[in-house]
Amino acid sequence: MNQFLGRYVGKAWLSLTYLFLYLPLIFMVLFSFNSTRQDAEFTGFSLRWYEALTHDTKIVDGFWLSIKVALAAGMASAVMATFAAFVLVRYRRFPGRTLFSGMVNAPLVMPEVVIGLSLLLLMVGIQNAFGWPQRGMLTIVLGHTLLGMAYGMVVVQSRLLEMDRSIEEAAMDLGARPLQVFFLVTLPNIVQAVAAAFLLAFTLSFDDVVIAEFLSGPGVNTLPQVIFGYARRGINPTIYAAATLLIVSVTTVVIGYSIWVARQTRQREREMVAAVRAETAALQAG
Repeated sequence: MNQFLGRYVGKAWLSLTYLFLYLPLIFMVLFSFNSTRQDAEFTGFSLRWYEALTHDTKIVDGFWLSIKVALAAGMASAVMATFAAFVLVRYRRFPGRTLFSGMVNAPLVMPEVVIGLSLLLLMVGIQNAFGWPQRGMLTIVLGHTLLGMAYGMVVVQSRLLEMDRSIEEAAMDLGARPLQVFFLVTLPNIVQAVAAAFLLAFTLSFDDVVIAEFLSGPGVNTLPQVIFGYARRGINPTIYAAATLLIVSVTTVVIGYSIWVARQTRQREREMVAAVRAETAALQAG
C-alpha cells in the first residue's frame, strides 16, 4: 500500500509541477493563434498576429539584434568561462585566487538590477573619460558576457573536475608542451561542456531584459525589451506571437544540442568498444 501511494502520489505531484510550469506557456502559444484580440476566449484559429509580426519593424529588428547579441555573448562567455574554470581547477594556489574565484562567481548570487546598474555607471564613466563605447549593442554584449561567463564556468568547471588528469600527464611525458596539452587533449575532452556553456549563455542573453534595459542606447532594443515595452502598454496578441517564436528558438537550440550530445556519446562508446576489441585481439594474437 505504501509503495502504491508513494509511486502514484509522486507521479501526480510531478505532473502537477510540470502543469504549473508549462500551462501558462501553452495558453500563450494557443492565444497567439486566436482570431481576435480577446485574451479570455479562443474564438478561432488564425495566423493574423504572425502576419502582423512580420510587418512590425521594432519586433523584427529586436529579434535580429537579440540573435547577434546572444551569439556574440555566448561565444565570448564560453571562451572566458573555459579559461577561468581551467585556472581555478588546474592551479590550486596562486596569489589572489580567492579574490578571483569570488569575482567570477559574484554574478551568480548578485541581483541583475545591481549588475545592470553597476555596469551602467562603469560604461558612463568610461564614455565620459574616453568617449567610447556608446551605449548600444556592444555594451549589451559586454553585460551579457559577464553574466554568461559566471554560469558557463560552473558547467566547464564540473567537467574539468571529473576529467582524468592522467591523460594530460601522459601527453606531457611524451613531450607535449602545456599549450599543446590544452588544445590537443584537454579541450577535446571538455568540448561538450564548452558547448553547454555557450548554449546556456546564449539562452540567458537571448531572453534577458534587466541588463539590456540598463545598457541599451536610443533605438537599440532587443526582442525581450520590445515585448516588455509592448506589454506595459496593454495586451497585444502580437506579443504572444513574438514570445512564441522566442520559445521555439530557444527550444530548437536546446533540442539540437541534446541530439548532438547523444550522438557524440554513442560515437565515443563505439570507439571505446572498438579499442577494447582491438586490444583483446592483439593480446590473443600475441
